[in-house]
Amino acid sequence: MVAKRIIPCLDVKDGRTVKGINFLGLREVGDAVELGARYASQGADELVYLDISATVKGRKTFVGLVKAISERIDIPFTVGGGISSLEDAGRMLEAGADKITVNSAALRNPSLVDEIASHFGSQFVVVAIDARKSGDRWMAMSGGGRFATGRELFIWASEVQERGAGEILFTSMDHDGTRQGYPCDVFSELNSLLRIPVIASGGAGSAEDIAAVLSEGKADAALAASIFHYGEITIPELKHFLVSKGIKVRI
Repeated sequence: MVAKRIIPCLDVKDGRTVKGINFLGLREVGDAVELGARYASQGADELVYLDISATVKGRKTFVGLVKAISERIDIPFTVGGGISSLEDAGRMLEAGADKITVNSAALRNPSLVDEIASHFGSQFVVVAIDARKSGDRWMAMSGGGRFATGRELFIWASEVQERGAGEILFTSMDHDGTRQGYPCDVFSELNSLLRIPVIASGGAGSAEDIAAVLSEGKADAALAASIFHYGEITIPELKHFLVSKGIKVRI
């Protein structure tokens, strides 16, 4: 059995880590490099940094931040936000990132996934999907959740898998930041559909929530932010809890 991964997520705006609820109401929670180094030392398996800056200046700051992260952190980390070309992806790799994540740009131009995967390898490409429930379907959103795309979650996830994505990072917008648990049934269905790993995001409020999405939801990894940023549980505490539930993780 492959060990499940615990992945703290850091949303970054102009070099600082922020967190909101349902993608809104952002507030600062700390320095991005220092927080990442702390999580790495505590036993995080990977880190995800998402640049949510709205300005060109913010994007340039983020590239410098990725370099600073790579100098301090000795675990794999993924970066995303505003990556819309092969050149953007290459800059992040050169700055020290292990993987990149694409979301809105891939929805606009699906061949971007093929292009990056063929150039750098599938293991370098994580496709992030932000989706919310509409009727009885889960629909992908773009632009930080502002715009409907008309693409259904399961169909889109299958397409990007075939285009060369190495992993899927699915965030339930309905659950993000609410700390009321993940939609485990959706993650279980995704896992059954896909051959590539699925990272669960959006809704972690407790160790029990994470245990549920890794077991019932069959997710390969759990991504969380608030419970780590606000010190509600440490990574070692979480991992020992998961082991007590029979879930294999790296201690």
